[in-house]
Amino acid sequence: MESYDLIPFMQNALDLSLNRQVMSGEVRKGERIPRREAPPYEEADSFGQAVARDGFFKTAINDANQYGPIGMMILLFIVATITGAAIKLLESL
Repeated sequence: MESYDLIPFMQNALDLSLNRQVMSGEVRKGERIPRREAPPYEEADSFGQAVARDGFFKTAINDANQYGPIGMMILLFIVATITGAAIKLLESL
């Protein structure tokens, strides 16, 4: 029976200091999650202007401006409403 070296497989997969493999960005001392480049960001005067200029999904998902969290809450409300309506329709069948 052959003996296998199990030491490389016994390390913590989340500890980037051991395997030095990062997906993107750099890992600074004391950090475990690699940083990524900041997305392009432009200020907008109002939520309506932000959606008109950047689009609803780019505002909500990609944080193209300062109204990203508000767009995400509206998107959450829309998805929750559709999910609730679908559950209610399936319940009546």
